[in-house]
Amino acid sequence: MKLRVPLLAFLSLLLVVGMMYGQQGKPSVPPDEPSTPEAIKQFNNDKVAELSKEITGKEDQPAEVVFKNIKIFTGVPAGNLLKIMQMGYDRALGTSCAHCHVPGQWDKDDKRPKQIARDMATMSHTIIFDLLRNIDGIKDREPRVNCTTCHRGQLKPALDLDADGTKQR
Repeated sequence: MKLRVPLLAFLSLLLVVGMMYGQQGKPSVPPDEPSTPEAIKQFNNDKVAELSKEITGKEDQPAEVVFKNIKIFTGVPAGNLLKIMQMGYDRALGTSCAHCHVPGQWDKDDKRPKQIARDMATMSHTIIFDLLRNIDGIKDREPRVNCTTCHRGQLKPALDLDADGTKQR
């Protein structure tokens, strides 16, 4: 009986800590960011359309010539950069442009997720070019790792999949 009370207290503490951790794991969405999949898609489509209109005639110029503060995608045509952001980041992470950027002030580095995305892009490059390409047996193909590899449409990387491999938790 003496062991039962401390054990119950310990288990209760674990439950509370687990619940607190679970809440921390769910990123909060600032009020100025869209939060539903439909709203995110519409927001992103609207912003990409605005930017596409602004760069009309410059789509084939290097991104760093057309946009300010380009650090990762230098040399990429400006029109392709918008596609990369929309398809490669927004969809892969299930979030809006406003998660990493200050809308209308795209060059600002005010949001921490923007630097995290840059660092993750560097990590992906290292995995592809320094690690995967050096594994015997896969040199005959072009290995790829990108945001979707881990994130699967979620801000937090998917750490588990259902038996059919489609549902992240």
